[in-house]
Amino acid sequence: MGMRIVFMGAGAVGGYVGGHIARAGEDVTLIDPWPEHIEQIKQHGIHLSGTQGEHTVRLKALHLHEVQSLFKQPADIAFICTKSYDTEWATMLMKQYLAPDGFVVSLQNSINEERIANIVGWGKVVGCIASTIGVDAYKAGHVIRTLQPGGSAYTVFRVGEVHGRITSRVQGLVRMLSAVDSAKATANLWGERWTKLTMNAMGNGISACTGMSSKAMIELGTARRVSIRLAGAAIRIGHALGYTLESIRGVPPEKWVAAADGDAAAGEEIERAMLLALARMSDEGRPSTGQDMLKGRRTEIDFLNGLVAAKGEEVGIPAPTHAALTHLVRQVERGEIDAHPRNLETL
Repeated sequence: MGMRIVFMGAGAVGGYVGGHIARAGEDVTLIDPWPEHIEQIKQHGIHLSGTQGEHTVRLKALHLHEVQSLFKQPADIAFICTKSYDTEWATMLMKQYLAPDGFVVSLQNSINEERIANIVGWGKVVGCIASTIGVDAYKAGHVIRTLQPGGSAYTVFRVGEVHGRITSRVQGLVRMLSAVDSAKATANLWGERWTKLTMNAMGNGISACTGMSSKAMIELGTARRVSIRLAGAAIRIGHALGYTLESIRGVPPEKWVAAADGDAAAGEEIERAMLLALARMSDEGRPSTGQDMLKGRRTEIDFLNGLVAAKGEEVGIPAPTHAALTHLVRQVERGEIDAHPRNLETL
């Protein structure tokens, strides 16, 4: 695209996507508050590994205290790839260093476009969903992908405007992201967002409170059935909010609701679809909230299952399993209980 691109947040997703875009020849700068990570990238490049091969990419990297240097060459595109709880300050920082026609792309979990728009204005916001990308910044300067690429079988990146029209900047982002994995423009950003939130809410909290990997969660029947219950509630709430949801693991949202309501045939079909997903997984991969728990970091649970429960209250649809799981993850975070599969028994 011939633009200056900044990734505010260069951990798992930001580092991996930014690294591959730079590898394709784009002008990319990575920014992150993890000093050792940025220093490693400055000195040795970012090392990308896993299911798409081994690559070391040399590119620009900045510590937070160096971001002011961007005033010389403002960013045309600023990807926000921080945790959801860091969205506002990260966006405020980037606002000062956007080119006049520059814009901000939320490449995050949860739904943060409105909070970004409150800072830079709706006209400068684009949404991007990375669906089942499976990446982990497992040590400074190193990011691994643990899921097989989606390719033609599954579209990983979905890029959309908040107003639903397909614009030239969305099409440009799709071309750029295609250097990483399959990408498409969507006229259904909000439906895609809620679909991704549903998928996140099905596994992130379970991994965080049990310590299980993505593969182990799917292999355990109890975890599969809790995931189905979580999906059913999230889908109901999404529909009540007016969103048009996409299929999840190739199964229409209505069938997930039926399974959550006890339809045995729907439940068997969905469990088969979940088990088929094992083929894309490595043994070590786990959702981001599970990764955060292992690293002793704050999780995004309040912006995942907690958000589903809060929105359920707004539309009068209780989501007790989401609320209980949110509480359970907080208990593990505070060290009040250990992460263990038996915690699912309380749900």
